[in-house]
Amino acid sequence: MMPHFKDCIGALDGKYYNVDAGYPNRPGYLAPYKGARYHVPEWRRGPAPSGEHELFNHLHSSLRNVVECAFGVLKMKWRILLKMPTFPLEKQMMIIAATMCLHNFIRENNAQDKHFRKCDRNLDYVPTIPSRYARHLPSQNASDTSTSESNDRAMDRFRDDLARAIFLSRSS
Repeated sequence: MMPHFKDCIGALDGKYYNVDAGYPNRPGYLAPYKGARYHVPEWRRGPAPSGEHELFNHLHSSLRNVVECAFGVLKMKWRILLKMPTFPLEKQMMIIAATMCLHNFIRENNAQDKHFRKCDRNLDYVPTIPSRYARHLPSQNASDTSTSESNDRAMDRFRDDLARAIFLSRSS
C-alpha cells in the first residue's frame, strides 16, 4: 500500500510507530514535520502537496487516517476492545489477536461488513462510538502532547532521507 512506510508497525527492531505531531521524532516514533500542512482535510481544500516535507506529511497523515479508521471499526465490531476487562496483559493480547483473526476471516471470505464498507466508500469515515460506551473512552482533555522531549537527530535524518526518497520517487 505505502512502500515507504513498510516498517511502520512498532518500535522494535528498527520499526517505528507512526505518531502525530504531539510526539517528538525519536527512535521508535516517526512524527510528521511541524510547520507544514498535515491533516487530510487541508489537502482536499488546498493545492496538492509541494516539496519533500508536505508530500511526506500528506502520506504520513493518510496512513494515520487508515490506521485510526481501522481501529475505530474494530472497536465498533468487537465491543470488548472498547472496554477491555482488567484481564492480565497476556489475556488482553490474546483477545486482541482473536478479534483481528476473526476480522481477517470475515474480510478474506468476502462477507459483507457494514462498518468496513463505509470506510471503503468514504476515506474520511470515522466510526462513532455509542454514548453508552463514553465512560470507557479517553478524556477529551487527554492529549498526545504529554512529552517535552526534543527530536532525535538520527531520527530526523531518517525522516529527511525517507521524505527525499518519497519525493524523488514521485518526481521521476
